[in-house]
Amino acid sequence: MRLHEYQAKQVFADAGVPTPASQLATTVDEAVDAAEDIGYPVAIKAQVHVGGRGKAGGIKLVENKEEAEEAADAILGMDLKGYHVSKVLVEEAVDFVNELYVGVTMDRGEGEPVAMVSTKGGVNIEEVAEEDPDAIAREHIDPAFGMHPFQARKVVYEAGVDRDVANDVASVLTTLYQLWDDRDGSDVEVNPLMITSDDEVIAADAVMNIDDDALFRQPEIAEMGEEAEEGDELEQKADEYGFDYVRLDGNVGIIGNGAGLVMTTLDLVDYYGGEPANFLDVGGGAKADRIANALDMVFSDDNVDSVVFNIFGGITRGDEVANGINQALEQFDEIPKPVTVRLAGTNAEEGMEILNEDLVTVEHTLEDAVQRAVEYAKEVEA
Repeated sequence: MRLHEYQAKQVFADAGVPTPASQLATTVDEAVDAAEDIGYPVAIKAQVHVGGRGKAGGIKLVENKEEAEEAADAILGMDLKGYHVSKVLVEEAVDFVNELYVGVTMDRGEGEPVAMVSTKGGVNIEEVAEEDPDAIAREHIDPAFGMHPFQARKVVYEAGVDRDVANDVASVLTTLYQLWDDRDGSDVEVNPLMITSDDEVIAADAVMNIDDDALFRQPEIAEMGEEAEEGDELEQKADEYGFDYVRLDGNVGIIGNGAGLVMTTLDLVDYYGGEPANFLDVGGGAKADRIANALDMVFSDDNVDSVVFNIFGGITRGDEVANGINQALEQFDEIPKPVTVRLAGTNAEEGMEILNEDLVTVEHTLEDAVQRAVEYAKEVEA
């Protein structure tokens, strides 16, 4: 479960992490009143679960009432990468001289949580990890003992953080780990953690994702989750259908059965030069109507330009999947997005024969299916 920035910042602030003064607004008048109350300059920030808000026009820095009114009017109600913006966070602007990244997540390869610090804050940390992995310092933590103070200092030192603010950054990191542990977090991060000319450390952004399976013992967070998902029609629809679904920023829709299979497909889309639009696991034993619901969901995402199906038959039979795909696509006078299908396992050959190749492209290997879906998406982009 993902919290909005304003919710995560409230949790961080309650735990002692410095955050800018801010107010939530749902109308232009509320946004202007908040800006006047906080004092200019302020940032007006769309509250949606999507990265790259600034580049997409979802964050604007304003210097006066007229600019605040104009920015709030432009952001509220906008469609931001497929998300409807119904709330903005009006926040005190931070005059910074440096930006850092600090975060805690689970390293599944090591079987331990890992704390991370980088002096390359304010940019996509995944890109930093890919292009310059040495720019991110890491420290694994034994969950039986928690984060020791020396570990926080060590990872901050190894990242090259300036000595004048190192202790404060280590304190923020320690608090983030404590929140990750106490709140059953999956990811907790600040990007950027801003450093001012007065050597103040301020969390200018906040990310907090919670393990869904632990929400029963996090009632306060669970209540936030109901508000956080409000207005996200696709994720609400996924809950209704009983799908495991995560919306991403790309344009290649992905449907599979089993989390591992879907993750493999996501990785291959990235490997072949595409960008995944979602994680959608239809689960085992999916019948035709369930497959049709999955297609309906992916087609409803305006960001999706092509769709790839990756189904391995075990409990889920290939012929059932093929029937579901045919039934879903036959509802359309014109197929809204090109669909590529790869079936393997139980009744896969029967499924291949059932598939209407006037409606879908059939590939016999996963690699071929992913490459074809990426090609289709790039053709739409062109």
